[in-house]
Amino acid sequence: MPIVDLMTTNSRSESWASTMHGHTVDESITIRLAHADSWAGSGTTDLVDRREREEREVKTLATLATRSFGAGNRAREEEPDKLRTCFERDRDRILHASSFRRLAGKTQVFVFPQDHQRTRLTHALEVAQVATSVARAIGINVPLTEAIALGHDCGHGPGGHASEDALSPFVEGGYDHAVWGADVTLVSLNLCNETLDGIRNHSWSRPAPQTPEGEVVSWADRIAYVCHDFEDAVAAGIVTTEQLPDEVRAICGTRRDEQLRAFIGAMISATAATGRIAMTTNCADALASFRRFNYENIYMRKESREQAASVVRLLRALVEHYVVNPKLMYAPDERELFEANSAQALHLAVTYVGGMTDRFACRQGVALLDWPESQLPQGIGT
Repeated sequence: MPIVDLMTTNSRSESWASTMHGHTVDESITIRLAHADSWAGSGTTDLVDRREREEREVKTLATLATRSFGAGNRAREEEPDKLRTCFERDRDRILHASSFRRLAGKTQVFVFPQDHQRTRLTHALEVAQVATSVARAIGINVPLTEAIALGHDCGHGPGGHASEDALSPFVEGGYDHAVWGADVTLVSLNLCNETLDGIRNHSWSRPAPQTPEGEVVSWADRIAYVCHDFEDAVAAGIVTTEQLPDEVRAICGTRRDEQLRAFIGAMISATAATGRIAMTTNCADALASFRRFNYENIYMRKESREQAASVVRLLRALVEHYVVNPKLMYAPDERELFEANSAQALHLAVTYVGGMTDRFACRQGVALLDWPESQLPQGIGT
Protein backbone atom coordinates (compact mmCIF):
# COMPACT_ATOMS: atom_id res chain seq x y z
CA MET A 1 0.00 0.00 0.00
CA PRO A 2 1.38 3.46 -0.84
CA ILE A 3 2.62 5.47 2.15
CA VAL A 4 0.02 8.16 1.59
CA ASP A 5 -2.75 5.54 1.84
CA LEU A 6 -1.27 4.19 5.07
CA MET A 7 -1.12 7.68 6.51
CA THR A 8 -4.73 8.33 5.50
CA THR A 9 -5.84 5.03 7.03
CA ASN A 10 -3.96 5.68 10.27
CA SER A 11 -5.33 9.21 10.50
CA ARG A 12 -8.87 7.96 9.94
CA SER A 13 -8.42 5.21 12.52
CA GLU A 14 -7.07 7.63 15.06
CA SER A 15 -9.96 10.00 14.41
CA TRP A 16 -12.46 7.21 14.83
CA ALA A 17 -10.77 5.92 17.98
CA SER A 18 -10.79 9.41 19.48
CA THR A 19 -14.61 9.30 19.65
CA MET A 20 -14.57 6.24 21.89
CA HIS A 21 -16.25 8.00 24.79
CA GLY A 22 -18.27 10.56 22.88
CA HIS A 23 -18.28 14.19 23.94
CA THR A 24 -18.98 15.89 27.25
CA VAL A 25 -21.31 18.89 27.55
CA ASP A 26 -19.57 20.14 30.64
CA GLU A 27 -18.09 18.42 33.66
CA SER A 28 -21.09 19.17 35.88
CA ILE A 29 -23.58 17.27 33.65
CA THR A 30 -23.32 13.46 33.68
CA ILE A 31 -24.19 12.80 30.04
CA ARG A 32 -22.21 12.36 26.84
CA LEU A 33 -23.03 13.38 23.29
CA ALA A 34 -22.27 11.58 20.03
CA HIS A 35 -20.89 14.61 18.16
CA ALA A 36 -18.79 17.50 19.36
CA ASP A 37 -21.34 19.93 17.92
CA SER A 38 -24.48 17.98 18.87
CA TRP A 39 -27.56 20.16 19.27
CA ALA A 40 -30.51 17.77 18.99
CA GLY A 41 -32.98 17.04 21.73
CA SER A 42 -36.61 16.09 22.17
CA GLY A 43 -37.56 19.45 23.61
CA THR A 44 -39.04 17.80 26.67
CA THR A 45 -38.02 15.54 29.53
CA ASP A 46 -41.27 13.57 29.45
CA LEU A 47 -41.22 9.88 28.44
CA VAL A 48 -43.91 8.16 26.41
CA ASP A 49 -44.00 4.83 28.20
CA ARG A 50 -45.82 1.64 27.34
CA ARG A 51 -48.96 2.43 29.29
CA GLU A 52 -49.36 5.80 27.60
CA ARG A 53 -48.94 4.27 24.15
CA GLU A 54 -51.47 1.58 25.00
CA GLU A 55 -53.91 4.31 26.02
CA ARG A 56 -53.26 6.13 22.76
CA GLU A 57 -54.05 2.93 20.84
CA VAL A 58 -57.42 2.67 22.54
CA LYS A 59 -58.26 6.20 21.44
CA THR A 60 -56.72 6.35 17.99
CA LEU A 61 -56.68 2.91 16.33
CA ALA A 62 -59.49 1.69 14.11
CA THR A 63 -62.39 -0.12 15.75
CA LEU A 64 -61.24 -3.67 15.01
CA ALA A 65 -57.49 -3.04 15.22
CA THR A 66 -55.59 -5.21 17.69
CA ARG A 67 -54.71 -3.38 20.88
CA SER A 68 -51.52 -3.94 22.83
CA PHE A 69 -51.90 -4.85 26.47
CA GLY A 70 -49.36 -5.44 29.20
CA ALA A 71 -46.91 -8.21 28.50
CA GLY A 72 -49.16 -9.69 25.82
CA ASN A 73 -50.83 -13.06 25.40
CA ARG A 74 -47.86 -15.45 25.43
CA ALA A 75 -47.33 -19.17 26.05
CA ARG A 76 -45.04 -18.30 28.96
CA GLU A 77 -45.96 -15.40 31.19
CA GLU A 78 -43.60 -12.43 31.30
CA GLU A 79 -43.37 -9.13 33.07
CA PRO A 80 -44.39 -6.27 30.78
CA ASP A 81 -41.69 -4.00 29.42
CA LYS A 82 -41.59 -0.51 30.90
CA LEU A 83 -41.33 1.28 27.56
CA ARG A 84 -42.25 -1.09 24.73
CA THR A 85 -45.64 -2.55 23.94
CA CYS A 86 -45.92 -6.32 23.67
CA PHE A 87 -45.92 -6.22 19.86
CA GLU A 88 -42.94 -3.88 19.76
CA ARG A 89 -41.07 -6.46 21.82
CA ASP A 90 -42.10 -9.18 19.35
CA ARG A 91 -40.80 -7.14 16.43
CA ASP A 92 -37.50 -6.57 18.21
CA ARG A 93 -37.11 -10.24 19.11
CA ILE A 94 -37.65 -11.31 15.53
CA LEU A 95 -35.14 -8.74 14.24
CA HIS A 96 -32.47 -10.15 16.56
CA ALA A 97 -33.30 -13.84 15.95
CA SER A 98 -30.77 -16.03 14.15
CA SER A 99 -33.57 -17.49 12.00
CA PHE A 100 -34.30 -13.99 10.72
CA ARG A 101 -30.64 -13.26 10.00
CA ARG A 102 -30.27 -16.53 8.11
CA LEU A 103 -32.95 -15.41 5.66
CA ALA A 104 -30.13 -13.38 4.08
CA GLY A 105 -28.69 -16.67 2.84
CA LYS A 106 -31.92 -18.27 1.66
CA THR A 107 -33.42 -18.32 -1.80
CA GLN A 108 -36.18 -15.98 -2.85
CA VAL A 109 -36.06 -16.73 -6.60
CA PHE A 110 -32.32 -17.04 -7.19
CA VAL A 111 -30.11 -19.55 -5.42
CA PHE A 112 -26.81 -17.82 -4.61
CA PRO A 113 -28.26 -14.42 -5.59
CA GLN A 114 -26.17 -11.73 -7.18
CA ASP A 115 -25.70 -8.41 -5.42
CA HIS A 116 -28.94 -6.81 -6.63
CA GLN A 117 -31.25 -9.82 -6.40
CA ARG A 118 -33.63 -10.50 -3.54
CA THR A 119 -33.09 -12.96 -0.73
CA ARG A 120 -35.69 -14.15 1.77
CA LEU A 121 -34.44 -11.40 4.09
CA THR A 122 -34.93 -8.55 1.64
CA HIS A 123 -38.30 -10.06 0.73
CA ALA A 124 -39.35 -9.93 4.40
CA LEU A 125 -38.25 -6.30 4.62
CA GLU A 126 -40.24 -5.40 1.50
CA VAL A 127 -43.31 -7.20 2.85
CA ALA A 128 -42.97 -5.15 6.04
CA GLN A 129 -42.79 -1.94 3.99
CA VAL A 130 -45.94 -2.77 2.03
CA ALA A 131 -47.82 -4.00 5.09
CA THR A 132 -46.99 -1.05 7.33
CA SER A 133 -47.90 1.39 4.55
CA VAL A 134 -51.38 -0.11 4.51
CA ALA A 135 -51.58 -0.48 8.29
CA ARG A 136 -50.81 3.19 8.96
CA ALA A 137 -53.33 4.38 6.42
CA ILE A 138 -56.22 2.26 7.71
CA GLY A 139 -55.42 2.79 11.40
CA ILE A 140 -54.49 -0.68 12.62
CA ASN A 141 -51.60 -1.78 14.86
CA VAL A 142 -48.35 -1.04 13.02
CA PRO A 143 -45.90 -2.85 15.38
CA LEU A 144 -47.98 -6.03 15.23
CA THR A 145 -48.20 -5.76 11.45
CA GLU A 146 -44.44 -5.27 11.21
CA ALA A 147 -43.69 -8.17 13.57
CA ILE A 148 -45.81 -10.57 11.52
CA ALA A 149 -44.29 -9.35 8.25
CA LEU A 150 -40.69 -9.68 9.45
CA GLY A 151 -41.30 -13.13 10.91
CA HIS A 152 -43.58 -14.59 8.25
CA ASP A 153 -40.88 -16.52 6.35
CA CYS A 154 -38.60 -17.56 9.22
CA GLY A 155 -39.75 -21.16 8.76
CA HIS A 156 -38.50 -21.32 5.16
CA GLY A 157 -35.82 -23.85 4.36
CA PRO A 158 -32.93 -23.41 1.91
CA GLY A 159 -33.65 -23.42 -1.80
CA GLY A 160 -37.02 -21.67 -1.71
CA HIS A 161 -40.35 -23.48 -1.79
CA ALA A 162 -38.59 -26.61 -3.04
CA SER A 163 -37.50 -27.14 0.57
CA GLU A 164 -41.14 -27.75 1.50
CA ASP A 165 -41.34 -30.54 -1.06
CA ALA A 166 -38.04 -31.91 0.21
CA LEU A 167 -38.95 -31.93 3.91
CA SER A 168 -42.65 -32.81 3.70
CA PRO A 169 -42.15 -36.62 3.70
CA PHE A 170 -40.49 -36.33 7.12
CA VAL A 171 -43.24 -34.24 8.78
CA GLU A 172 -46.73 -35.45 9.63
CA GLY A 173 -49.12 -33.37 7.55
CA GLY A 174 -46.24 -32.05 5.43
CA TYR A 175 -43.74 -29.23 5.88
CA ASP A 176 -45.45 -25.84 5.59
CA HIS A 177 -43.03 -22.96 6.13
CA ALA A 178 -45.73 -20.80 7.70
CA VAL A 179 -46.77 -23.41 10.27
CA TRP A 180 -43.20 -24.54 10.90
CA GLY A 181 -42.08 -20.97 11.44
CA ALA A 182 -44.73 -20.26 14.06
CA ASP A 183 -44.78 -23.63 15.80
CA VAL A 184 -41.12 -24.66 15.67
CA THR A 185 -38.62 -22.05 14.46
CA LEU A 186 -39.81 -19.09 16.52
CA VAL A 187 -41.10 -20.88 19.62
CA SER A 188 -38.08 -19.95 21.72
CA LEU A 189 -38.90 -16.25 21.29
CA ASN A 190 -42.15 -16.63 23.24
CA LEU A 191 -44.00 -14.33 20.86
CA CYS A 192 -47.55 -13.14 21.40
CA ASN A 193 -50.29 -15.44 20.11
CA GLU A 194 -51.48 -12.74 17.72
CA THR A 195 -48.03 -12.50 16.14
CA LEU A 196 -47.72 -16.27 15.81
CA ASP A 197 -51.21 -16.55 14.35
CA GLY A 198 -50.36 -14.01 11.64
CA ILE A 199 -47.15 -15.87 10.79
CA ARG A 200 -48.85 -19.28 10.84
CA ASN A 201 -51.68 -18.18 8.57
CA HIS A 202 -50.12 -15.66 6.18
CA SER A 203 -50.37 -18.07 3.22
CA TRP A 204 -53.65 -17.85 1.34
CA SER A 205 -54.01 -21.63 1.47
CA ARG A 206 -54.19 -21.44 5.28
CA PRO A 207 -57.15 -20.37 7.44
CA ALA A 208 -57.63 -16.61 7.66
CA PRO A 209 -55.57 -14.84 10.35
CA GLN A 210 -57.47 -13.85 13.47
CA THR A 211 -56.39 -10.20 13.30
CA PRO A 212 -56.70 -7.49 10.64
CA GLU A 213 -52.95 -7.00 10.95
CA GLY A 214 -52.37 -10.61 9.92
CA GLU A 215 -54.76 -10.20 7.00
CA VAL A 216 -52.84 -7.15 5.77
CA VAL A 217 -49.59 -9.14 5.82
CA SER A 218 -51.24 -11.91 3.76
CA TRP A 219 -51.92 -9.37 1.03
CA ALA A 220 -48.57 -7.60 1.45
CA ASP A 221 -46.65 -10.85 1.03
CA ARG A 222 -48.28 -11.52 -2.32
CA ILE A 223 -47.97 -7.94 -3.51
CA ALA A 224 -44.28 -7.78 -2.61
CA TYR A 225 -43.12 -11.06 -4.13
CA VAL A 226 -45.14 -10.69 -7.33
CA CYS A 227 -43.62 -7.27 -7.97
CA HIS A 228 -40.04 -7.85 -6.88
CA ASP A 229 -39.71 -11.36 -8.35
CA PHE A 230 -40.73 -9.92 -11.71
CA GLU A 231 -38.23 -7.09 -11.36
CA ASP A 232 -35.43 -9.54 -10.56
CA ALA A 233 -36.39 -11.76 -13.49
CA VAL A 234 -36.37 -8.77 -15.87
CA ALA A 235 -32.92 -7.77 -14.64
CA ALA A 236 -31.73 -11.35 -15.17
CA GLY A 237 -33.03 -11.39 -18.74
CA ILE A 238 -35.58 -14.14 -18.08
CA VAL A 239 -38.62 -12.04 -19.01
CA THR A 240 -39.27 -8.56 -20.39
CA THR A 241 -41.74 -5.89 -19.39
CA GLU A 242 -43.35 -6.19 -22.82
CA GLN A 243 -44.39 -9.74 -21.98
CA LEU A 244 -46.65 -8.66 -19.11
CA PRO A 245 -50.33 -9.20 -19.95
CA ASP A 246 -52.11 -6.10 -21.21
CA GLU A 247 -54.55 -6.07 -18.29
CA VAL A 248 -51.65 -5.99 -15.83
CA ARG A 249 -49.81 -3.18 -17.60
CA ALA A 250 -53.02 -1.18 -17.91
CA ILE A 251 -53.78 -1.37 -14.20
CA CYS A 252 -50.38 -1.22 -12.53
CA GLY A 253 -47.74 -0.43 -15.15
CA THR A 254 -44.42 -2.16 -15.68
CA ARG A 255 -42.20 -0.64 -12.97
CA ARG A 256 -42.09 -1.83 -9.38
CA ASP A 257 -42.86 1.62 -7.95
CA GLU A 258 -45.97 1.93 -10.16
CA GLN A 259 -47.08 -1.57 -9.27
CA LEU A 260 -46.67 -1.18 -5.53
CA ARG A 261 -48.42 2.18 -5.61
CA ALA A 262 -51.36 0.67 -7.48
CA PHE A 263 -51.79 -2.40 -5.27
CA ILE A 264 -51.24 -0.60 -1.95
CA GLY A 265 -53.62 2.15 -3.02
CA ALA A 266 -56.21 -0.41 -4.05
CA MET A 267 -56.05 -2.04 -0.63
CA ILE A 268 -56.41 1.26 1.18
CA SER A 269 -59.31 2.32 -1.05
CA ALA A 270 -61.14 -0.97 -0.62
CA THR A 271 -60.72 -0.94 3.14
CA ALA A 272 -61.83 2.70 3.41
CA ALA A 273 -64.93 1.97 1.35
CA THR A 274 -66.00 -1.28 3.01
CA GLY A 275 -64.23 -1.63 6.35
CA ARG A 276 -62.84 -5.00 5.18
CA ILE A 277 -59.18 -5.87 4.55
CA ALA A 278 -59.45 -6.28 0.79
CA MET A 279 -58.40 -4.98 -2.62
CA THR A 280 -60.56 -3.41 -5.30
CA THR A 281 -61.62 -6.01 -7.85
CA ASN A 282 -59.84 -4.60 -10.89
CA CYS A 283 -56.49 -4.48 -9.06
CA ALA A 284 -57.04 -7.87 -7.44
CA ASP A 285 -57.67 -9.36 -10.88
CA ALA A 286 -54.51 -7.67 -12.19
CA LEU A 287 -52.53 -9.05 -9.25
CA ALA A 288 -53.84 -12.54 -10.00
CA SER A 289 -52.89 -12.24 -13.67
CA PHE A 290 -49.48 -10.89 -12.68
CA ARG A 291 -48.91 -13.82 -10.31
CA ARG A 292 -50.02 -16.33 -12.96
CA PHE A 293 -47.56 -14.76 -15.40
CA ASN A 294 -44.74 -15.18 -12.86
CA TYR A 295 -45.64 -18.81 -12.26
CA GLU A 296 -45.71 -19.68 -15.93
CA ASN A 297 -42.65 -17.69 -16.99
CA ILE A 298 -40.39 -17.62 -13.92
CA TYR A 299 -41.19 -20.14 -11.20
CA MET A 300 -42.25 -23.07 -13.41
CA ARG A 301 -39.84 -22.65 -16.32
CA LYS A 302 -37.72 -25.68 -17.16
CA GLU A 303 -34.61 -24.34 -15.43
CA SER A 304 -36.58 -23.56 -12.27
CA ARG A 305 -38.07 -27.06 -12.11
CA GLU A 306 -34.64 -28.59 -12.57
CA GLN A 307 -33.30 -26.34 -9.83
CA ALA A 308 -36.11 -27.39 -7.49
CA ALA A 309 -35.46 -31.06 -8.17
CA SER A 310 -31.78 -30.67 -7.24
CA VAL A 311 -32.76 -28.92 -4.00
CA VAL A 312 -35.19 -31.73 -3.11
CA ARG A 313 -32.61 -34.45 -3.69
CA LEU A 314 -29.93 -32.70 -1.65
CA LEU A 315 -32.09 -31.77 1.35
CA ARG A 316 -33.69 -35.20 1.62
CA ALA A 317 -30.26 -36.82 1.53
CA LEU A 318 -29.05 -34.48 4.29
CA VAL A 319 -32.03 -35.25 6.54
CA GLU A 320 -31.54 -38.98 6.06
CA HIS A 321 -27.84 -38.63 6.89
CA TYR A 322 -28.43 -36.63 10.06
CA VAL A 323 -31.11 -39.02 11.30
CA VAL A 324 -28.56 -41.80 11.20
CA ASN A 325 -25.83 -39.53 12.61
CA PRO A 326 -27.58 -37.18 15.06
CA LYS A 327 -24.34 -36.29 16.82
CA LEU A 328 -23.37 -34.24 13.75
CA MET A 329 -26.08 -31.73 14.50
CA TYR A 330 -25.95 -28.70 16.81
CA ALA A 331 -26.97 -28.62 20.49
CA PRO A 332 -24.01 -30.49 22.05
CA ASP A 333 -25.84 -30.78 25.37
CA GLU A 334 -28.66 -32.72 23.67
CA ARG A 335 -26.65 -35.07 21.49
CA GLU A 336 -26.84 -37.95 23.92
CA LEU A 337 -30.62 -37.61 24.22
CA PHE A 338 -31.33 -38.59 20.64
CA GLU A 339 -30.72 -42.09 19.37
CA ALA A 340 -30.06 -42.68 15.68
CA ASN A 341 -33.22 -43.24 13.63
CA SER A 342 -35.44 -42.08 16.51
CA ALA A 343 -38.44 -39.76 16.14
CA GLN A 344 -36.53 -37.12 18.10
CA ALA A 345 -33.55 -37.37 15.79
CA LEU A 346 -35.81 -37.01 12.76
CA HIS A 347 -37.48 -33.89 14.16
CA LEU A 348 -34.10 -32.37 14.98
CA ALA A 349 -32.78 -33.25 11.52
CA VAL A 350 -35.70 -31.54 9.79
CA THR A 351 -35.29 -28.51 12.07
CA TYR A 352 -31.55 -28.40 11.43
CA VAL A 353 -31.74 -28.77 7.66
CA GLY A 354 -34.72 -26.41 7.45
CA GLY A 355 -32.68 -23.76 9.25
CA MET A 356 -29.73 -23.96 6.88
CA THR A 357 -28.77 -21.30 4.39
CA ASP A 358 -28.38 -22.32 0.76
CA ARG A 359 -24.59 -22.25 0.90
CA PHE A 360 -24.32 -24.17 4.16
CA ALA A 361 -26.63 -26.90 2.86
CA CYS A 362 -24.51 -27.24 -0.27
CA ARG A 363 -21.28 -27.29 1.74
CA GLN A 364 -22.67 -29.99 4.00
CA GLY A 365 -23.74 -32.04 1.00
CA VAL A 366 -20.21 -31.94 -0.39
CA ALA A 367 -18.48 -32.49 2.97
CA LEU A 368 -20.71 -35.20 4.42
CA LEU A 369 -22.17 -36.93 1.38
CA ASP A 370 -19.51 -36.42 -1.29
CA TRP A 371 -22.30 -34.79 -3.26
CA PRO A 372 -21.19 -34.09 -6.86
CA GLU A 373 -20.87 -30.34 -7.35
CA SER A 374 -22.51 -30.74 -10.76
CA GLN A 375 -25.69 -31.86 -8.95
CA LEU A 376 -25.80 -28.93 -6.54
CA PRO A 377 -28.32 -26.12 -7.08
CA GLN A 378 -26.70 -23.74 -9.54
CA GLY A 379 -29.08 -20.92 -10.44
CA ILE A 380 -32.76 -20.17 -10.42
CA GLY A 381 -35.00 -21.72 -7.78
CA THR A 382 -38.74 -21.55 -7.15
